[in-house]
Amino acid sequence: MPAAMAQLRAALGEHAVLLQTRELREGVEITGASPPSEAGDDEPWMIEPEPSTGPALASLPLDQPLFLVGTPGAGKTLSCVKLATREVLAHRPPLIITTDAARAGAVEQLAAFARVLGVVFAVATTRNALTKAIARAAPGQAVLVDTAGCNPFDPSAAKALASLIHGLGNIVLVQAGGLCAQEAREEARAFLALGATLLLPTRLDVARRMAGTLAAARAGLAMTEAGTSADPGLGLTPITPAFLAARLRGRPE
Repeated sequence: MPAAMAQLRAALGEHAVLLQTRELREGVEITGASPPSEAGDDEPWMIEPEPSTGPALASLPLDQPLFLVGTPGAGKTLSCVKLATREVLAHRPPLIITTDAARAGAVEQLAAFARVLGVVFAVATTRNALTKAIARAAPGQAVLVDTAGCNPFDPSAAKALASLIHGLGNIVLVQAGGLCAQEAREEARAFLALGATLLLPTRLDVARRMAGTLAAARAGLAMTEAGTSADPGLGLTPITPAFLAARLRGRPE
């Protein structure tokens, strides 16, 4: 930062105004401007916004099997239940599959929700079993796959997840809100490399900052819906421009 500020003052003068800073992998990027007195009294002092399309927004496509991936504890199972509940209320009971048979109570937890919802539930821990389970879905029936928590920075864990689900459907990263921007961005990039294209942030009811979610989206994932409650019956909240604007202003959605 001191070196960057020295360059800024050398280019715009000792009284240059610092407008914005941004951390990059290779260093720091700063944006500055000359104060009005140095820009000239007859010229308006204007700050041009950086060209940007903003974060991409998308809906959760259920025309293909939907795989919920993420780190342990990110909220994949709860998000799966919320999606399944919505489908049931719309008289479109989905097929729920879990690939997580190792975590204590994981199968029992999702099986209990499936019984309450009255939907078919399957456990598939290998690619062959997963392919067969998906094939049992009726035409047009939504397939929701809850995967085991994965550390995408562990090469063996990342390879195992990719080998299990690659090419079988749409992959959505379920990521807890409130992460720092750099952490969220690196996690998003790691899951992007594993085939994720969509982002479902969770815990936005308790997270007070959106920097991590926006950083994950800017890494290349399209934001879809958000978890804003721990109640399975309250569903997910669509991420719209109005929703983002309200959150960035610190107002309740």
